[in-house]
Amino acid sequence: MKIKSVRIHETGGPEVLKLEEIELADPAPHEVRVRHTAIGLNFIDTYHRTGLYPLPLPSGLGSEAAGVVEEVGADVKNLKEGDRVAFAGAAFPTYAEASNANAARVSKLPDNISDEVAAAMMLKGMTAQFLLRSCYRVKSGETILFHAAAGGVGTIATQWAAALGAEVIGTVGSEAKAKLARDNGCAHIIFYDREDVPARVKEITGGKGVPVVYDSVGKSTFLGSLDSLQPRGLLVSYGNASGPVTDVNLGILAQKGSLYVTRPTLFNYIATQEEYDTCAGELFDVVGSGKVKVEIGQRYKLDDVAQAHTDLEARNTIGATVLVP
Repeated sequence: MKIKSVRIHETGGPEVLKLEEIELADPAPHEVRVRHTAIGLNFIDTYHRTGLYPLPLPSGLGSEAAGVVEEVGADVKNLKEGDRVAFAGAAFPTYAEASNANAARVSKLPDNISDEVAAAMMLKGMTAQFLLRSCYRVKSGETILFHAAAGGVGTIATQWAAALGAEVIGTVGSEAKAKLARDNGCAHIIFYDREDVPARVKEITGGKGVPVVYDSVGKSTFLGSLDSLQPRGLLVSYGNASGPVTDVNLGILAQKGSLYVTRPTLFNYIATQEEYDTCAGELFDVVGSGKVKVEIGQRYKLDDVAQAHTDLEARNTIGATVLVP
């Protein structure tokens, strides 16, 4: 069947994104075809577009969506036509009207979670789950630092961390984002562009620093993140919004207190079916309970995808962003 899909034939700026008509094959025996009702936009999509994370070209983009099952492969037992579903990582690309997805990694949606919320939360929410519950298990009473607290992952993770009983320090770049971060559970706000982040962290923690820093910004925040940690603390560097961290002398970790650094990805933490089911299940529970609310900050049509990427990279978005076919 023919569908519209966003494609790139070369890497570069948002202008390389083109909406084209392509042929979508029938689903394989282990797949379902999902007609998308909403598509999640994530910073990793810009890394694919620019070539920071190379893809064979030409290529589509996107890895999460929500919608309705239209066709079921011969071996699929867990889903049927008409099911409302969402997924992250089960199909690529998802910047399209439909996709064929690995049925084992497609989740039925509870009635109390909308399609747009599901599309906006799967990748970001499952990322928040593995960051807070697997990569480092946040405990009640701890103080943690979360960079880009008003971003897509940040708005989910800070609410979740606060619900776990943590005291969250969030960094932001504007007053509007500061308000959002406070509303989402941040007990303390640091403006990264006009405050000394490590100094403020030490002030807030009585000189101790924090046991963990979650950093999706990358190059511009790396050293400040290390300086915000207490001895033997962990820096979880999970993104590169300001550029990748390169040419690091490991000796700096010893000098700053025998620190740990990890550069994890979600898909290494949901590699087994059990891990995936636990991750998605905990996300549905925490959102369904109301402890975490997923706010859609922006909506763009598929043919406005270049503007969506422009706004995301300029940090002009707040909360989650979805594309609507």
